Amino acid sequence: MTEKNETRINEWFVPRFGPTKFRIFVGLLFLPYTAMCVSFTVIGSLLADNILWERVGAIALIYVLALGISAHAADTLGSRKLKPWGSHFSRNQLLLLMAGALAISYGIGIYFIVFFVPLLAMIAVLEGFFLVAYNFEIFSGRFHNDFWFVVSWGVLPTLAGFIMQTNSVNSLPLAVAIGTGLVSYLEIRMSRPYKELKRNASPHESAKKLEKGLKVISLGTVAIALGFVIYRIIFS
Repeated sequence: MTEKNETRINEWFVPRFGPTKFRIFVGLLFLPYTAMCVSFTVIGSLLADNILWERVGAIALIYVLALGISAHAADTLGSRKLKPWGSHFSRNQLLLLMAGALAISYGIGIYFIVFFVPLLAMIAVLEGFFLVAYNFEIFSGRFHNDFWFVVSWGVLPTLAGFIMQTNSVNSLPLAVAIGTGLVSYLEIRMSRPYKELKRNASPHESAKKLEKGLKVISLGTVAIALGFVIYRIIFS
């Protein structure tokens, strides 16, 4: 198996330029899927009647750090299976990435919890638990499955966005969170067989179809979130 296959450096979301380690670092972040989850926080935020835009940015940044960097570093550290990026970063480097990004994200979150939105503490505790339980596969991997992925990556980010704006939850964000959960379910159900095909360097047509589907889901979610932002700016 070649280094490209081992690292998945040929993934569609990895840049074709720059030093190898830079490209592998970008791959480690799984940017389209991180952006999809961050988009859920934006969508949840914009369901509120009155938008506080600095809080939209804050909750998005929290998830970029905690999920995009920390959770993916934790996944590489904690998985029982060989991860495609792990051999290119030392354990200490991954621990530093995980702990540093998590400390900053929780620092921002605690500030808003203490002064503005105490209900956000519920999300912070749950997401912190899932970051450890899912990625380090504790409790015999009981939380490392599609259902808890959907809860932590699809449902809670949407609720977090709404709570960040209103310090409350009602039927609207709950309904939308179910929808974003279903989107994340489609993503993970496509992602698992796709990763196996990529790991085996399979030229099979199924890999191309799954990749196309993943692009539609992730980039389409980002486009919807951006469209929602434009709509709220114009009509609020």
